[in-house]
Amino acid sequence: MARFTSDDDAGTEGRALGEALSALRRERGLSQAEAGARIGMTSQGWGLYEAGKRPGLFRPDVQRRLTGALDATPEDLALLVGAAPAPSPKPAVEGLQARGRAFEAAPVAERRRMQLSSDDLAPWAAAGTVLEYAPGRWPRRDQGCVIEMDDGSLRARLYVRSDEAELVVRGAGALLTIERIPRERARTVAAVVARLDE
Repeated sequence: MARFTSDDDAGTEGRALGEALSALRRERGLSQAEAGARIGMTSQGWGLYEAGKRPGLFRPDVQRRLTGALDATPEDLALLVGAAPAPSPKPAVEGLQARGRAFEAAPVAERRRMQLSSDDLAPWAAAGTVLEYAPGRWPRRDQGCVIEMDDGSLRARLYVRSDEAELVVRGAGALLTIERIPRERARTVAAVVARLDE
């Protein structure tokens, strides 16, 4: 059985075992859900093993259980791992040049701003408050949102819910009344991510 040697080696071996498990499952014509159901596991749980993200895949009893669901043996799994091409060696990097586990920065999401000209959303936000919103980010319940209407106008409201026919929001008055906007009238809905009070 495979043993942990280093984080990189363990990750490579885990991925190789997971890929072999995936190949066995596909040979049997089973989905992850079908294979998992045979041993009382969810498709997500099975998928974690195939992705090499569960260290239990190195344990012989776990391998027997998983391969048994595929009418195979741990030896079948080992043969597939042995048949996989060896990973290419990493170039040696020394000193400060070594980046370790580098992560790419998340893309900077576009943000826009809108200044409220009325107290329609008081006490949540008063006139003069600048709302910063992120186009493409859907709001949660009771979160502020900016709605671009089909005529190009913008409305700031508190999001309640939506379905195929309408968008339900609160605002437009001191009582924060419910407003129902037909979906065909709303071009976009964007979550408010910041309130900048002046």
